[in-house]
Amino acid sequence: MPLQGEYAPSTSSWARKQAEEFEATGGAKANTLQGRPIIVLTTLGVQSGKLRKTALMRVEHDGEYVVVGSKGGAPEHPKWVANLRAHPLAELQDGAEKHDYAVRELEPGPERALWWARANETWPDYAGYQAKTDRLIPLFLLTRVD
Repeated sequence: MPLQGEYAPSTSSWARKQAEEFEATGGAKANTLQGRPIIVLTTLGVQSGKLRKTALMRVEHDGEYVVVGSKGGAPEHPKWVANLRAHPLAELQDGAEKHDYAVRELEPGPERALWWARANETWPDYAGYQAKTDRLIPLFLLTRVD
């Protein structure tokens, strides 16, 4: 794992419980959100320097993943966005598979549009979240590193 540090559980009890149960069972439990599959993303906290785990919607294509910084259309980004911008390495667990990934934020253009469409196929609420906020919801492409 490219990230090193002490694990700091989420302050949100439901998010902490889901990420920890997913990881503890190799993705056999707590693996959906409203019937849709999730992944668990581990980032390095930009302020705390601690490992943070976040359950996110699973948006995958040909072995690459995109994580969507929607926060339900809130005016501010989720905290993990700053973590990825500061430390563009992450660990992603999809089911029992856990690997290291290089992270790149997608800029407006054809590549981002393609991944945005894929994200909306996975979780149609993303379009509504974007309509709710003035910020451009960030997308981060994760490419596996060995």
